[in-house]
Amino acid sequence: MSLSRAPRRTLLAVGTLSAALALSACGSDSNGKSGGGGGTNFVTNTGGVSTVAKGERAAPNKIAGETIEGEQLDIADLKGKVVVLNAWGSWCGPCRAEAPHFAKVANELKAKGVEFVGLNTRDFNKQQAVTFEEDYKVPYPSLYDPSGKLILNGFPKGTLNLQAIPSTVVLDKDGKIAARALMALDEKKLRSMIEPLLAEK
Repeated sequence: MSLSRAPRRTLLAVGTLSAALALSACGSDSNGKSGGGGGTNFVTNTGGVSTVAKGERAAPNKIAGETIEGEQLDIADLKGKVVVLNAWGSWCGPCRAEAPHFAKVANELKAKGVEFVGLNTRDFNKQQAVTFEEDYKVPYPSLYDPSGKLILNGFPKGTLNLQAIPSTVVLDKDGKIAARALMALDEKKLRSMIEPLLAEK
């Protein structure tokens, strides 16, 4: 390695680590407060779920890659369905608490056109993520994102993005960002994010 390349690699590694650490680990704020000031068009209700009116929603950036199971998955291919994106890690206590609710709702709503996709992050040993999915009988795929690149780059500035682990974003049938929660969800709150989007024409 030349001396001129060493600093660049060091800076890249430090930058990636800093970005990963910027994600709030295992957030459990029951108010789900978000820093939604500025020119954003979303509203956070008292239940901690932020929503965007249909005409003001934006599409995410490219969210694609390899799943924990080694398959290729591109979120754009799911357009036409309501898509639930959940950021999680096997190391995260609140993620374990919400996992049974996600598995149940995913199984029950699949026939209605709802697809779930996990975004697994900071599990640098993939086997830990695999074991988590097996333990909680997770019926849907998860993109493997150990460094958090998909989570950090998948959402345009000013949109409802994933800022904590766990957190959840729901895309409408047009593939646009419609709702977000920055906390662990139970079945009732999860359904409250999905069902209004299923009812949209």
